Amino acid sequence: MTEPTTTGHEPVDDREVRPRTAYVGRLEIQWDPRILEPRPWTAEQSRWAASLLTDLPPGPVLELCAGAGHIGLLAVAGTRRELVCVDIDPVATEYAAANARRNGLAAQVSTRTESIADAAEHPTSYSLVLADPPWVASAETGRFPEDPLRAIDGGADGSALAVDCVRTAGRVLAPGGALVLQVGTEAQLDGPVAAAGREHGLVEVERRVFERGVLALLRHADGQVSG
Repeated sequence: MTEPTTTGHEPVDDREVRPRTAYVGRLEIQWDPRILEPRPWTAEQSRWAASLLTDLPPGPVLELCAGAGHIGLLAVAGTRRELVCVDIDPVATEYAAANARRNGLAAQVSTRTESIADAAEHPTSYSLVLADPPWVASAETGRFPEDPLRAIDGGADGSALAVDCVRTAGRVLAPGGALVLQVGTEAQLDGPVAAAGREHGLVEVERRVFERGVLALLRHADGQVSG
């Protein structure tokens, strides 16, 4: 996350938007202020996912709340895995597709502009789901004025969309598959996320805590394998 301040969000004038470049791992990622700026630390989520893919069953990867697509792209780079990037914001999915082309991954990557829940309505099953949902509590979003509100607002306690991601993952993961979820705090994992996991047959088997966020690995309750 960006460093917090006390001012409010300012709308972005589309006429003044200019693409910017960020480097995440070995990838060159373009974005603009209408979507969330890629954070270098999120490459940790990609690296964890990539290490899991060597042992996960065959099948594509789903990235929920994909934004510019950098987490999923870095995870599948150097593999033959197909990646589906999903985001409700069409600007985000346009950037995800463009970033796939920019980094030579277009043949592996498709995008869909739809909600987290709608991502579960397709017949495809996935060996891995990556999710980087908005996880800032609604009352705290004013502390991050540089970030688009929709990209950071996670509801009352910051976990609403993380819970949605767990629900969708529970429906689309293939047997033996895994979810790597990013949230803001361990309390979010211990409370709403854990409850949603129990409801949908997923349990946390490992977590990794970083200065700017927390990652968790969830697996089907009948196949816990730590990464």
